[in-house]
Amino acid sequence: MLTYHGMAKQAVIETGGKQYLVSPNEKLIIEKLPGKAGDSVTFDKVLLVSDEGKFDLGKPYVSGAKVIGKVIDQNKADKLVVFKYRAKSRYRRKYGHRQQQTVVQIESIS
Repeated sequence: MLTYHGMAKQAVIETGGKQYLVSPNEKLIIEKLPGKAGDSVTFDKVLLVSDEGKFDLGKPYVSGAKVIGKVIDQNKADKLVVFKYRAKSRYRRKYGHRQQQTVVQIESIS
């Protein structure tokens, strides 16, 4: 365990191929998860837990650590426009994509 003074409880979780630093009562926008608004979701892939300046680092995950959150909303992100162009060949392609995402509020870290 490493120590660092002045930090509240935090954790680093892995979901959707990305890592997020979270703390209780924080809202987080992540890739789409199954479930409806109001459902509870548990993140088991916890890479690091920090509590009152004490760090518990996993190799790769911290055993027995969980982060519990509540699904707030299921929606889509802003449109991403993809434009392909090749000079001097009259080639132009334009299309858009809206990624589905989930808004989660972190409730507890244990």
